[in-house]
Amino acid sequence: MDQHLDDSGLIFRAAVGDNEALSELWQRHHARLRRMIQLRLDRRLQSRVDPSDILQEAYLDLSDRLSEYERDRRMPVFLWMRLVAGQRLMQVHRRHLGTALRDAGREISLHHGELPQASSAALAAQLLGRITAASQAAIRAERQLLLQQTLNRMDPNDREIIALRHFEELSNGEAAHVLGLSKAAASKRYVRAMMRLQTVLEGMSEFRASGLE
Repeated sequence: MDQHLDDSGLIFRAAVGDNEALSELWQRHHARLRRMIQLRLDRRLQSRVDPSDILQEAYLDLSDRLSEYERDRRMPVFLWMRLVAGQRLMQVHRRHLGTALRDAGREISLHHGELPQASSAALAAQLLGRITAASQAAIRAERQLLLQQTLNRMDPNDREIIALRHFEELSNGEAAHVLGLSKAAASKRYVRAMMRLQTVLEGMSEFRASGLE
């Protein structure tokens, strides 16, 4: 069965009070939502905020807003779930960071609302996390800095589409919807962003071995 149609059936059942349907829908997408939270959780909070707690709050938010979504489905089910979880993450950021959040420069307007943007530091760490050979701390720190500098010079939407496609594993169509682009434009932006990283990755043999080129 097509997953989109299956998701739609589950959301309809959940909206009329079927808790098992909501639980099944949640379990189906839990891993993807957790990846999104881990990628976008501000590094200043990573030692004191558990992504599981954010997801538990997001689950309650989803339950409360089911009927609202069922009346007006403006986006696919998973992207709506992702939006609700992202908004909960934004609230956690504001609760803990307050005015300091504005200084981070890491918000981007998506889905007509603010969600935490994946930072260059988080993306660089994710890229380096795929490497097994670079075990020395000094080498790792140097390469992470180089990647961060490259990512920082990119347009924010270029960084974002790398996060969406490469780490959150959204389809091209889903990424296009999130960024408000056509599928063709989203595809071109992703290819362009990855090509800009190519020159940096070429100098790191570990990336070639990991298949990230």
